[in-house]
Amino acid sequence: MEVQETRVQTDRIFTIPNILSMARLVGVPVFLWLILWPEFGGPKVDGWALLVLAFSGVSDYLDGKLARRWNQISSLGRILDPAADRLYVLSTLVGLTWRDILPLWLTVLLLAREAMMGVMLLILRRHRYGPPQVNFIGKAATFNLMYAFPLLLLSDSSGWLGTVASVFGWAFTGWGTTLYWWAGILYVVQVRQLVRADATAD
Repeated sequence: MEVQETRVQTDRIFTIPNILSMARLVGVPVFLWLILWPEFGGPKVDGWALLVLAFSGVSDYLDGKLARRWNQISSLGRILDPAADRLYVLSTLVGLTWRDILPLWLTVLLLAREAMMGVMLLILRRHRYGPPQVNFIGKAATFNLMYAFPLLLLSDSSGWLGTVASVFGWAFTGWGTTLYWWAGILYVVQVRQLVRADATAD
């Protein structure tokens, strides 16, 4: 794990990558409302929820790519991008668990990993390090889960489409959960190494 450098290429707030990340954040409550609407007597609008989630996936890809290509990497962007990822994961977990599509034990397992990462961030901040740079395994885990969740939502429909979505959705869920914890354990090991190095330096 490489701790992110404090130097950034721009301090501008309203860059195209940051605007994309802001739009993703605005989409979080909309997405959660669309998923839970049937639970409160509204119509089932999973198609619209899937469109919001698809927009999130596309914008997640674009904001990082454009920031690097246009030299618009910023400190704000480094906060907004992972925050949007985690909020979409959290809102999807809440929505799918509420609708009994996702078992509670799996939700607890994924939330426990998020809690562990929160503790790691606090430790890094205490030692005056910035948030860790996302590694390849962490990106792969998010990629798998972002495919898994819409497929699981689609599996709630009837017919062959729901059956196929269920098979692939649970496959991506298994891979994503495993990689999610693997990446988390690597972060813990590397944060521990940084803390030990600081203690030795002192």
